Order: sequence, then C-alpha cells, then structure tokens
Amino acid sequence: MKPDGGDIMTKPKVPPHVRLDSALRKYALVVGTQSQQHIKPLHQHIATRLVIEGGFSPSEVTPHPPLAIERRGKRKLLVFKQSAQGTTEQTILGGLRTKAVDVVVTKPNIGPVIAISVKGTSGAFRNLTNRMEEAIGDSTNLHIMYPGLVYGFLHVLKGHRAGKPGLEANDFAITADGEIVQSIRRYHDVMLGLAGRRLVRDDYTRYEAVALALVESTSELAGKLVDGFPASGSPLGIMQFFDSVYRIYDLRFPYVAASVHGLKREVWDADSPAFATDLGYEPRIGIDEGDRSE
Repeated sequence: MKPDGGDIMTKPKVPPHVRLDSALRKYALVVGTQSQQHIKPLHQHIATRLVIEGGFSPSEVTPHPPLAIERRGKRKLLVFKQSAQGTTEQTILGGLRTKAVDVVVTKPNIGPVIAISVKGTSGAFRNLTNRMEEAIGDSTNLHIMYPGLVYGFLHVLKGHRAGKPGLEANDFAITADGEIVQSIRRYHDVMLGLAGRRLVRDDYTRYEAVALALVESTSELAGKLVDGFPASGSPLGIMQFFDSVYRIYDLRFPYVAASVHGLKREVWDADSPAFATDLGYEPRIGIDEGDRSE
C-alpha cells in the first residue's frame, strides 16, 4: 500500500520531537544559536502536531513533517515517514516585506491560512521589549496582506536559575527565591495585549494566539516547563496555544465556506500506525467535522 508521497517503511520508527517535551529538551540543552539547531526541533514538533492533532494534510504543512497518508477506501491513516521530513521555511508575501515563517499551513487555491513564528531567548532578558517590537511588526506585516491568516507566536525562554555558573545577572530567569524575574513578568503582561485576535476586521498588530514557555535549563530537568509560569489562568500558556489556533481557523475558513470541502480539517483513522506511541496530545480521530466550528 502506498501512502501520499511514497512507500511505507516496513517498521517505521517514531521520528524525534513528535512530543513537545523532546523538542523543548533539545532547545534547553543546545549551546549556541547560529545553526538554529536549538529551535528547529520545535518547528518539527509544530509541523507534526498540526497534522496529527490539527487535521491538516502533511502536504499542506511547511516544513513537511515526517508523516504520510495511507488510504484504505475512505479511511485515512497516518504513518511516520522520516524521509518526508523537510526543513525549508515558506516565504510569505507581506504588506510591507516578505517574511520567512517557521511553520505554515497553505491551502490550495486559498493561500496561507496558518502561520506560526517561533522565537527563543536564552538570556539578556532586559532586552525582551525588542522582541515585542519585532512581534508587532511581523503580525502587522502579514495581516495587512492576509487579514484572514491565523497567526501564532510562540516564544520559548530558557529558565536559568540564579547561581548557575558562567551566567551574567541579566541571564537569570528565576531568582534564588524561586520567583520569575520582573523583566519576564512584565513581558508576559505586555504580550497579553497582542493575543486573542478573533475577527478579520480586528487590529492587525495582534496575533490570533500567543504562548510563552519557560523551560528548565539544568541537564536533569532540561525541557520541563517551569511550574507557575505562565500562571494557570493565563491565556499565554503553551497548552492552550494549539487549541486557539484550531478554533480560530475553524471560525475563519470552514465555517464561512462550508461548501469548500478542502477547508475542513481531516479526521484520521484511529488505527493509524502513527498513533501507536504516546504523543502527549490527542490525535484528531472520531471527531465530527462540525464539532469545532463554533
């Protein structure tokens, strides 16, 4: 049986970074940023998750995830296919300039419908306001050209604790008392104002979804989310991020154009080989197409 894009491996192995904790651990442990090896695993995780959890076809996602579709009659099963993994970013035409975006979902004859930018900061937290200015510019630029684009911004911070050798005071994210430093807490509060864009007429500077993730940086805890940040009630928690992206997408596209079948998110067969491992999130199986359109 041939899947979409090639032959199935006899016993496909689970690709790296299918789980969020794996991608975050890689981010926490890699030293240096020039090769982007610290952040690429997060791109891979998001691309994979948009297919398994989000119901988008692997061929619609850039970079291409390590997945393929196996068809059995009307059934659609997902299988892992490491050779399908891509690394190329998609360039989107903005209203002011072109922008290479980390992860993009593009619908044929429609254009980009979801874009997710991923940023990482490992220190110099006093300069986080510069990131805020960049984020505002990126959102405005793409929304001018594509008001309907569901744009998400995920910012991952290394949670260095005070006293870690070799770091300057401005590189610590957590004080000796276990408190999050003021510059990060202030950045969280500012980013709240950039989240939650719902309608195409809304402010172009805002994102449909924003998430902040503070991850442990010690070798024994590397990649684990720091407890208590963001607070449990914050809309910037990473666990709410993907649900917000899917909810706004369903409101923008299949809800408005219910007759355009290609805009509906796929429902995968529960027997998909890709679901035989612990993903850390729920695959999109057995869900009626109208369940998330409200």
